[in-house]
Amino acid sequence: MSSAKNPIKLAPEKQQLVLLSGLSGSGKTIALHALEDLNYYCVDNLPSGLLQAFILQILEQPARYPAVAVAIDARDRSEDLGNIPRWLSKLADKGINSHLLFLTANRKTLLQRFSETRRRHPLTCADITLPTALDLEQEILVPLKCAADHVIDTSDINLHQLRRQIAKLTQHKQSEEMTLVLQSFAFKHGIPEDLDFLFDVRCLPNPHWETQLRSQCGRDQAVIDWLGSDAMTCEYLADTFTFLDCWLEKFAESQRSYITIGIGCTGGQHRSVYLAEQLAEQLKGKFHKLQLVHRELE
Repeated sequence: MSSAKNPIKLAPEKQQLVLLSGLSGSGKTIALHALEDLNYYCVDNLPSGLLQAFILQILEQPARYPAVAVAIDARDRSEDLGNIPRWLSKLADKGINSHLLFLTANRKTLLQRFSETRRRHPLTCADITLPTALDLEQEILVPLKCAADHVIDTSDINLHQLRRQIAKLTQHKQSEEMTLVLQSFAFKHGIPEDLDFLFDVRCLPNPHWETQLRSQCGRDQAVIDWLGSDAMTCEYLADTFTFLDCWLEKFAESQRSYITIGIGCTGGQHRSVYLAEQLAEQLKGKFHKLQLVHRELE
């Protein structure tokens, strides 16, 4: 889940700076890797007191640093953390387009992640337990969270979804052509947070109840033939394509850079996968930047 004061609008004539912060265990490393894949020069755990000096270096070498991402976390407990929003507000006049991105997650999720990975929270020590460290970190990072342009809650999303959200925030830097994402999923595992459209296909006949098809998925020929011969499935597919074929063009004309379409069934294995595959095949002629994602098969 993400919230934003304003969408990121990248000025092509300016250098780009994304300041990444957030709670330990919320996915900052994954987000930084995603930005690196988007051709950002990435620096992890930069002390906030060095940020201004680093920005001066960025300004002096625009060809070397056209897009930079800097991660700052609660390990830096200096009072400079509170000054960062003020520093960022002055960068526009210096030729840098800056944005503050903050990652968070609920307490239960953070405790579970640290338990599963067996990693130590950076603020824990002999006198500070994990629950206490979580509370302390929340307090330290309040100034950055309050000033953030975007807050992404990673409690209910996986690493693939987080990477797509990061890409969604910066996609228009890569291309003016709209990117279309078709994602199949299982309702029983929750609805993806980053959807623009959602289609529920649980009303269609379910191959799960056919013994010979149960272990297969919507990409297997036997399942394709079984669903493709069903009149209701064919009608649903035709109606959905007609809707998307008409309205996706309108979104592209309004300069949307990224549209995510979710297609959900009960288990995310047969019907949703089949529909997503068929729609991708029909739409790929109009949308060259098309991504097909099967969440439950990843």
